[in-house]
Amino acid sequence: MIRFVEEKPTVHQYNFLTQQVGWGVENENIVAEALNNTIYSICAFNDDQIVGYARLIGDKTLFLYIQDVMVIPEFQGIKIGSKLIEFILLEVERLKSKSPNIRTYLGASKGKENFYKKFGFVSRSEADLGDGMILMKET
Repeated sequence: MIRFVEEKPTVHQYNFLTQQVGWGVENENIVAEALNNTIYSICAFNDDQIVGYARLIGDKTLFLYIQDVMVIPEFQGIKIGSKLIEFILLEVERLKSKSPNIRTYLGASKGKENFYKKFGFVSRSEADLGDGMILMKET
């Protein structure tokens, strides 16, 4: 039975998940700081083992970003990711009650765009906005 808990994972749990989904691992101090700067977290557990996670970052008034939606491969395909997004969107709605014009973004992993479309997300080009961009070169 999968249970969902509104809490931040430990650094080790986070790195376990990122490694399982093929994103590698990050320096523990960096992960700790990232998690400390998270405004909302939802974890999925199978018994005591973390199997999924999603978080919300941003300034809570103008901008939100859904980050790190991940479910380990053995537990994919059974709606854990959908439930994580549902929890995140409930928190978005709560924040919108204070700041109705808050914008919520995410960066879908390649091939996962249709998953997010089920929740009402559209590409920036579909919203008549410019392409999303990422800084790739070192400054």
